[in-house]
This record gives sequence, structure tokens and C-alpha cells, in this order.
Amino acid sequence: MKWVEIGSASDIPQRGARCIETPEGKIAVFRTADNRIFAIEDHCPHRGGPLSQGIVHGAAVTCPLHNWVISLETGKALGADEGAVRTLEVKAEGDKLFLAIKAAASRAA
Repeated sequence: MKWVEIGSASDIPQRGARCIETPEGKIAVFRTADNRIFAIEDHCPHRGGPLSQGIVHGAAVTCPLHNWVISLETGKALGADEGAVRTLEVKAEGDKLFLAIKAAASRAA
């Protein structure tokens, strides 16, 4: 696992998100109303909607396409819907945020 600096918490609006392009795909980093930070894949498990453009409420986000509600803590669809997105670990050091990315396998020369 490799920690990559992705900016600061103040870069993300409260109850909003910003996207990060990683070798593992597009990741949405969310900041809740109580300033908790979460990172999940930026596509709804239903039809691939951009979760980063959804409405953040509590520790969940509602997909802007078909109103699926996804837990920011677990990545799982809530209510009667089924499916999940991958969550990634985020840590804060002061105001700086770091995202855990899988280290690329090194190749023998």
C-alpha cells in the first residue's frame, strides 16, 4: 500500500466531493457536514452514475441518476437496492489528505 497526497480537506466543500484520477480508476473523495472524509469509486453500482455529483447526507451519497443511496463508510447500497463500490482508506495529517493506493508490482529487468 502506498499513501499518495491528494490535497487538503479544505479543497473539498462540506457535503461535497472532488475526483481523483488514480491507477485504480476515478475515485470520489467526500467531505461530510461533520468534516469526515471518505473515498469510494466514482460510479454507482446500478448504472455507473457519477457519485461525486450526488447529494451527500450523513455518511451516504445519493446517486444523481436513479437515486440509489450508497454508504460512504462501507460502499454498499442502502435500502432495498443491492450492490457496492470499493472504498479506499483516507488519512489526514494536519489539513493534508492522503489516499491509500495499491503499490504497483515491480517488474524484473
